[in-house]
Amino acid sequence: MVDVLIVGGGLAGSLAAWHLRMARPACTVTLLEAGPVLGGNHTWSFHATDLAAASRRWIAPLVAHRWPRHDVAFPGRRRTIDHEYCSLTSSRLHDVVSAALGDTLRLGTAVETLTPTAVRLTTGEVLEAGVVIDARGGGPVEVPLGWQTFLGQDVVCEAPHGLTHPMLMDATVPQDGAFKFIYVLPWSADRLLIEDTAYADTPGVDAAAARRAIARYTEARGWRVREVVREETGSLPIPLGGRVDAFWHGDVPRIGMRAGLFHPTTGYSLPDAVATAEQLAAMDPFTPARVYSEVRILATRRWQARGFFRLLNRWLFRAAQPSERARILEQFYGRPADLIARFYGARLTAGDHLRLVAGRPPVAVWRALAHLRE
Repeated sequence: MVDVLIVGGGLAGSLAAWHLRMARPACTVTLLEAGPVLGGNHTWSFHATDLAAASRRWIAPLVAHRWPRHDVAFPGRRRTIDHEYCSLTSSRLHDVVSAALGDTLRLGTAVETLTPTAVRLTTGEVLEAGVVIDARGGGPVEVPLGWQTFLGQDVVCEAPHGLTHPMLMDATVPQDGAFKFIYVLPWSADRLLIEDTAYADTPGVDAAAARRAIARYTEARGWRVREVVREETGSLPIPLGGRVDAFWHGDVPRIGMRAGLFHPTTGYSLPDAVATAEQLAAMDPFTPARVYSEVRILATRRWQARGFFRLLNRWLFRAAQPSERARILEQFYGRPADLIARFYGARLTAGDHLRLVAGRPPVAVWRALAHLRE
């Protein structure tokens, strides 16, 4: 029997198991993942200002790429922001974490049922632990949602593309029924990750339409694609209201998206996954009740502190017409760079709230007022 058994080798589960192994070597940890590799087929990014210096140090081996600045572009505004931006890839996550965990990582291991101290595998095998933690990604929740949907292609260009740092949001593309933008990460001189992204009312991804949008974008910039190395797709929930309790069903401790631990507006989950891993490593002793209670308190406090983000989400998805959504983000990116950094780090101050709603509103006032309450 191990001290901690984590079910789910996505970002939150992998970070928790890896950090526990490093910070608490006497604590025995097993990580179960149903798929053949950790992390699936994903890219996770964060702004360096999202994390404290100590957190950036321990997560550094997982960072596949970092850039000193990034761009955004809108019909009426283009801006370079001199804040470091970092990305993790699922392949880097797998290589680093699997090497650290060794035979305490079990891949291709599907779980049938969980209790706070045991799991039953689909093979019938039962594994017992001091505490079981559910890290299997997002599940259905009863809160109102919008969606950030995307399809990304890793491409190799026939010639150097000339991009030196990321384009986080190019909203100069056609706005068809949703807030649309292209997201680009330059992996190397001739390789790019290009994502067609939408803030949409439904979670579905029209893969054919997204591929056409990416092809139009590469053609417009003169990038001739020699090869599409891989594709990734996703639909991130963007909560418009509700309570974090909707994420917490049953009595098994949970972490990650399944616990409601993600940025309400951007969908970024890495900073919360880092905070959760650090919280778990600081617990002594480990008991199911303590892990459940402390992680739920963390999730509840962050959910309550982020009510303003859900208000912004309601304005984006409910008060604004689809054609108006780009104007909201364009106005936002006219704010001071330090405010933008606090927004991404989910650390807005009361003064920031006032600055974000000051000036000419990008949507009708009467529609904005109608969605003040959750």
